Amino acid sequence: MIATWIYIITIISSADWGFFGHRLINRVAVYTVPTEMIAWYKPYIDYLADHAVDPDKRRYATKHEAVRHYIDLDHWGDKSFDHVPRKWDEVLALNVELYTLAGSDTTFLIKAYPYEQWKDSLSDHKARLNLVRKFYLRQYYEDDATIPCDSVTKLFPDLICDGRSTIYIADVFSAHGIVPFHLQSMLRRLTAAFKENDLNKVLRTSAEFGHYIADACVPLHTTSNYNGQLTDQLGIHAFWESRIPELFAIDEFDMIVGQATYVNDPETYFWDIVLSSHKEVEKVLGLEKELSITFPSDKQWCFDNRLDKTVRTQCEGFARAYDQAMDHMVEDRFRLAVKSVGDLWYTAWVDAGQPVAPGRKLVSLQTEEDLELDKAVQSGKELGREHGN
Repeated sequence: MIATWIYIITIISSADWGFFGHRLINRVAVYTVPTEMIAWYKPYIDYLADHAVDPDKRRYATKHEAVRHYIDLDHWGDKSFDHVPRKWDEVLALNVELYTLAGSDTTFLIKAYPYEQWKDSLSDHKARLNLVRKFYLRQYYEDDATIPCDSVTKLFPDLICDGRSTIYIADVFSAHGIVPFHLQSMLRRLTAAFKENDLNKVLRTSAEFGHYIADACVPLHTTSNYNGQLTDQLGIHAFWESRIPELFAIDEFDMIVGQATYVNDPETYFWDIVLSSHKEVEKVLGLEKELSITFPSDKQWCFDNRLDKTVRTQCEGFARAYDQAMDHMVEDRFRLAVKSVGDLWYTAWVDAGQPVAPGRKLVSLQTEEDLELDKAVQSGKELGREHGN
């Protein structure tokens, strides 16, 4: 076991700084899966670590990627959030809109319901669900989702629409993040990949699934104040998520989290992760704000060399003081991420019938998609909401 951790430390220490945490979480998660499925992962541990960062790369390639990494729970009302539907089609039905365009004028046929009314009985709820299931879901990633006029009147007999006008469909929920719903989708995709006995698909999906799970464990991925931009704490996202793990994870984090266990209710499991993350938001922001006032100002920021560049970043002493003030929350959430990644990889494998891994073979390390992602990253322009690092 000692040799194993020395190997992990050697590999991770040479990784790119910005992606440190995600790579380490996926790498450590491999050691949580049971012996019966280790052949799916252990021989390809470098691949799983390297490709843990693909979802962040994809932020530069498509505007649809960013929302998969977060959910702004504080945008949706009271802190229990039990009014937010846990099923994707249900939440879209409450937030879907139909409209037409005439020049710069927008005419709404159907508006989204205010979240205060989500719990109420809605007379057109069934029609809205059918609208989502039959028309919107299959066009969700299209630039312009549309619906024929006659279909609108069949679903909503009281509506009158002009057959010559294009009727657009959109939702007002997605812009505020969809991570718990995307996790459900990723679990289905990984289960299907195991059933197909497709090693490349299993590895790629597992690597990316691990990224989204880890993001859900970060408190700042559950708030609209995700980078402290609303409280004059700009940069706190990278401070919490990147700087502290980079400084302390290898030498000080306890990475032994036990063996992966089967998840009987993934939907609840995902939401429990997100809700537990959100409970820590006030502490994450409040303690950093307090510390920035009381800690010597000339010892808060230092210069460091990273990838042949000099960058301004939080000093180690300031980072340690913040970490201790939070009672090592970053380590706790890191451990949760590792355990959760292992749990969900294992759950997908069990649900697929516990297939035997194919004999070790060369994995396609540089696909066309990889080349496109790297090219997009080189453009330097994130699409959608910025990451906060």
